Amino acid sequence: MNTPSIPSAEGHASFEIPGLDEPSKTWYKIFGSLDDPGRPLITLHGGPGLNSAYLEILGDLVSPGKTNAVIVYDQIGNGNSTHFRERMGDTSFFSIQLFIDELENLIKKLKIEEYDLLGHSWGGMLAASYAIRQPSGLKHLVLMSSASSKEVSSAEQRRLKASLPKPVLEVLERNEKAGTTNSLEYQEAMGVFYRTHLCRVYPMPEPVVQGFKVIATDPTVTMTM
Repeated sequence: MNTPSIPSAEGHASFEIPGLDEPSKTWYKIFGSLDDPGRPLITLHGGPGLNSAYLEILGDLVSPGKTNAVIVYDQIGNGNSTHFRERMGDTSFFSIQLFIDELENLIKKLKIEEYDLLGHSWGGMLAASYAIRQPSGLKHLVLMSSASSKEVSSAEQRRLKASLPKPVLEVLERNEKAGTTNSLEYQEAMGVFYRTHLCRVYPMPEPVVQGFKVIATDPTVTMTM
């Protein structure tokens, strides 16, 4: 993970969501210091529904006192941030706008004026949706393994799924049709898909495994979005 000599600090930023009586909280971790020279790099994890642990390796980019700080955070509903299990299926609540508002809130709470933004997978889609608004503080945008079109991405995922061994494909399609995607056999079949097309490192790095455990513990955001 990150080099031991790199200082890090973590905390929670309060995030007020319209219609809720109490503010929620966004968990974040900063590698380096926001007082260091250079713009901080804010990272957006994938999913939707993962946590940011697998992006902490980007903390290795930090050279204390010399280069930009790196910020990772768990998007609302995920990881160490506030969860909303009661909002399962509520697409009016879990929207791209919610996550954009959260990002803007975090930037404000950390008192960041200029920054670079990196989004991975779904995080890249979120980053692009935010960047087209041309926020004044954003200076560089990095999209990593992301998609510019939901339709094209979905079609490609269907093509990749169809290339799986027939028994695995049958398990996936049967459970998706029945709405039993939380079943053990479905999760095991998805494991084959992930090892084939998502992460070919075997065994998977622990932070990646942790991300799947986060989804399994609370699939609200993943299933809703």
